[in-house]
Amino acid sequence: MQQIPLVDVKAQFASVRSELEARFADVLDSGRYIRGPHFQAFQEEAAAYLGVKGSVGVANGTDALVLALDALEIGPGDEVICPAFTFYATAEAIARRGATPVFADIDPATLNVDADDAAAKVTARTKAIMPVHLFGRPAPLDDLLGLGLPVIEDAAQAFGAPGIAQRGRISTFSFFPTKNLFCLGDGGLVASNDEELLERVRVLAFHGSRDKIDFDFVGYNSRLDELQAAFLRVFLTQLDGWTQGRRDAAARYAELGLGDLVELPQDEPGHVYHLFVCRSPERDRIVAALKEAKIGTATYYVTPLHLQPALRFLGNEPGSLPETERVATENFSVPLWPGIPAEAQERVVDVVRSAVGAVARV
Repeated sequence: MQQIPLVDVKAQFASVRSELEARFADVLDSGRYIRGPHFQAFQEEAAAYLGVKGSVGVANGTDALVLALDALEIGPGDEVICPAFTFYATAEAIARRGATPVFADIDPATLNVDADDAAAKVTARTKAIMPVHLFGRPAPLDDLLGLGLPVIEDAAQAFGAPGIAQRGRISTFSFFPTKNLFCLGDGGLVASNDEELLERVRVLAFHGSRDKIDFDFVGYNSRLDELQAAFLRVFLTQLDGWTQGRRDAAARYAELGLGDLVELPQDEPGHVYHLFVCRSPERDRIVAALKEAKIGTATYYVTPLHLQPALRFLGNEPGSLPETERVATENFSVPLWPGIPAEAQERVVDVVRSAVGAVARV
């Protein structure tokens, strides 16, 4: 039985392999491996794609979050509202700056932060709101911007979604190899329309210096490698086609009847399907069946951030975020990538149908 991976990154870049090899040779021959011409060009091209004034390439998505918070001078005594149903880096970055993550519940229909609950968590110490565009679905920015606080968009999973980075104060991205726009290692980006804020990020990411002679801040060493920037420039030209491929694959799951068996992610024009995450009370049985059939699957944030051991000092108790905790017990993903074969999706649906049918027969 042939294995179906959850994500097939190699299949995505197969058509541009020769371009990647040419870029590798170009960087190798140039002798410029840090902050070279590809690094500069990618920052400009990424900003143009996002429709913002500028961007700064950094070492990874977590650094992007920390740098954004630092640039906004958020630190000890400050609070930042964020969801607990997301990857640990969101809250980790806030805590790393000495600020306090304050968790808001999620909208069960979208799995993104609930704007009403976020509004209820605002205090005099709240300095920003950090929504996550989870699984590629844009968060409710209009409602969050209406709260009158700086919005830091954690867009690690949503490069390519329309409007991302254009309305928040500052936005961050990850280029981890499974992301919609990815590199062949680690990489990240900070983007904004605030040129003064961007310059502060740029300096902070370079040891707090503009010239390595005078150091104005206690900064970081966080740079997007020249080689990864060269690869990203190739991948950026493919992104729109890849996004459409993801949307086509998502629509095919609905056409094949997967929505009759489990709850599918709600579609909307801005959704770019970083992952195809479904819900079912029979999650564990379905996941076991998929794994037995050698089909890639995963569950996400099964211990939400407000209940993580490292954040127990915040005093959050089980039951404090009911929708977050419910989704944590029900979610699972099925394979999706641009160009996934239709027959692979048909097999996925057949296995889920058998697992759900087994429940019905019990």
